[in-house]
Amino acid sequence: MSTAALPSSPASQPPVLCITPPSRWWALPFAELWQYRELLYFFIWRDIKIRYKQTAIGAAWAVLQPLLAMLVFSLLGRFAKIPSGDLPYPIFYYSATVPWFYFAGALQNSTNTIVENQRLITKVYFPRLDLPLSAVLSGLVDFAISFLMFIVLMIYYHIRPTPALLWLPAFLLLAILSALGVGLWLSALNAIYRDVRYALPFLVQIWLFASPVFYPSTLVPVKWRWLYGLNPMAGVIEGFRWSLTGSGNPPGRMIFVSAAAVLIVLLAGVAYFQKMETTIADVV
Repeated sequence: MSTAALPSSPASQPPVLCITPPSRWWALPFAELWQYRELLYFFIWRDIKIRYKQTAIGAAWAVLQPLLAMLVFSLLGRFAKIPSGDLPYPIFYYSATVPWFYFAGALQNSTNTIVENQRLITKVYFPRLDLPLSAVLSGLVDFAISFLMFIVLMIYYHIRPTPALLWLPAFLLLAILSALGVGLWLSALNAIYRDVRYALPFLVQIWLFASPVFYPSTLVPVKWRWLYGLNPMAGVIEGFRWSLTGSGNPPGRMIFVSAAAVLIVLLAGVAYFQKMETTIADVV
């Protein structure tokens, strides 16, 4: 959307703003997002407060989910003799569950954000892109809290960081863009078809087993590994494992395929969300 001030004849009257649909729905509204940057901040702060309001253990939920998943996966990994390289099972699995739970939570929150804010959307104009963007960025608080537990595990198992840790911000950015790209698609679809919110848990569960959380990507044959990288979280999770522990080889060609897949999904998601933004207020 774009706004333009129309002149008014009486000096005492405020200017009239004319809101028009965007001329190019495939272009990102950087200027408008920057203009409403304070609103984005308050959306993020609101999401964080709502998440921990009236909870018994508060932010500890951000640690319990990946920690319990790590314990279950460690037991199953020992019974199934899943290869973990030279890493202890808790380190092997927790380094994967931290980015995965961030992605899954951000995807769920961004999918439901348009429907949850339908009263606000139908009454006030602001860049609708702020809603899924705030849902994705607010999840970084949970990520930071759960990451502190990983530092404790690293100290317990006497694993020292390596220079590969410098690549961690790049893999985190890839996880953020993955959640945002898919979230833009699902949030727009969920505003039209409410079946999306019911199908989302099934989608996340299938995506979990399609990602190298419970197993390493080395179990995938080498000739198919680049195709496996079309799953954006495959490169993210393997990148997290390598950068945090320094164990094994870098993701290599798979991470470039994952990055390309993320870029395509993100650009297509922005274009679709921008196209549907003009009608979301009428159908939500």
